Amino acid sequence: MFQSKGRRTKLGLAALILLLVAAFGGWWLLKVSPLIEAPEERLVLRPAQFSELPGWDKEDFANFAAAFFKSCDKIAALPAERAMGGDGMAGTAGDWQPICEQARALTHDPAAWRSFFEAVFTPVSVYNNDQPSGLFTGYYEASLKGSRERKPPYLTPLYLRPPELVMVELGRFREELKGHRIAGRVEDGTLVPFADRAAIDQGALSGRELEFVWVDSAVDAFFLHIQGSGVVEMDDGSELRVGYAAQNGHPYFAIGRDLIEQGYVPREEMSMQAIRDWLEANPDKADALMQKNASFVFFRELLTGGPIGAQGVELTPERSIAVDRKFWPLGVPVWLSTVVAPASSPAEVEKFERLMMAQDTGGAIRGPVRGDVFWGHGDYAYDMSGGMKSEGRIWMLLPNALAAAIKAVETR
Repeated sequence: MFQSKGRRTKLGLAALILLLVAAFGGWWLLKVSPLIEAPEERLVLRPAQFSELPGWDKEDFANFAAAFFKSCDKIAALPAERAMGGDGMAGTAGDWQPICEQARALTHDPAAWRSFFEAVFTPVSVYNNDQPSGLFTGYYEASLKGSRERKPPYLTPLYLRPPELVMVELGRFREELKGHRIAGRVEDGTLVPFADRAAIDQGALSGRELEFVWVDSAVDAFFLHIQGSGVVEMDDGSELRVGYAAQNGHPYFAIGRDLIEQGYVPREEMSMQAIRDWLEANPDKADALMQKNASFVFFRELLTGGPIGAQGVELTPERSIAVDRKFWPLGVPVWLSTVVAPASSPAEVEKFERLMMAQDTGGAIRGPVRGDVFWGHGDYAYDMSGGMKSEGRIWMLLPNALAAAIKAVETR
């Protein structure tokens, strides 16, 4: 099987802990146990067959071609030798370009697409160590109301990327740091942390003309930061689409977890809608809670028909999925098997089994078996994404020759 390089275990720390436990007694372990690392996340790939994919024979491929060809167009523009990412398991752009050209000759017949995939791709089951199941959530394109001018009720700004913000992909410097990123600003030749959410809320960027639109709800703006893209209904009747431009480098903190720990929302009732309801019902506490998530996103105006994902392509509702780039290449097809239910009717659970494209990433998307389904824009997308918090499985679809190489590794 294929196993990616995960985080290296800190044996020195573990050994030190054991020595201290021996010297001072077991009570000391209780004080230092938070320092003991959880098992490292490790991508494990195991070649499979299409007959193993739940629901494969029922796939209708509706709208899938649109998502597939958006990735193909991006791959076609790359040099043939350019690596696709994912520790090499996805090969190079040259491995995918002929397949994309073959697909362009297909009709819209689902049977033709199914035959094509079964002929040129091999499904590869994705594990985290020996665990085949993971968490799958949803996201959407947020809806807001705004103005180009600061005036009541439009008092919450959306910011352009500050020119001094430096974002660093650490994997470009150290192979073992692949998939990790930091951001900050340069001060006296040294990269230092950028302002966090609380500092920015309190005016750290004021007076620099970085505010390009003002919205009427701090809560709506907060959720826009989480979703990464949105449509702003302007006070002059026009619409403005905004998308992710950069992030301040501070880690993402899930405020829903804090609401559960404080006893404000029962774990089984937690959803995006439950968080919003609490924030709006507790305006005196809302700012402090939102500021616990120090991560802050900067935006840009988009002239596209939809949000742009990390691969640089327009996302397709219910066919684009965000993954962790530490483990995954972008632009590859995946088969997802999970369940969904609208937040408004959580008992109405349905299977969600379909072919998707890995085209985006997200600050909260961490791990090999982890994904975030893009649902689109509007009330339906909001309802479905807010209610999606499901266990599921995922398969990567690789060209036969690349999957054969993984199989060869497994048989050693």
